[in-house]
Amino acid sequence: MTMELLRGTLAWSAVLNMGILLWWFLFITFADDWVYKMHSRFFTIERRQFDAIHYAGMAFYKICIFSFFIVPYLALRIMS
Repeated sequence: MTMELLRGTLAWSAVLNMGILLWWFLFITFADDWVYKMHSRFFTIERRQFDAIHYAGMAFYKICIFSFFIVPYLALRIMS
């Protein structure tokens, strides 16, 4: 595997994962009542817990994207 291929893979993986994160954010922002109703059918959960879980989940996902895709991509860009 060449460095160029690895950089391209990391870049596209970051873009796709940021797209998923954006989709999640938009879904929670504009369809939050529907998502809450759907989840509350399966789990006994309060609205505040639901919001906290999704906020923490999005934060964790964003940190993982930066840690596993964006930082290694930038490091490879700096090296070459």
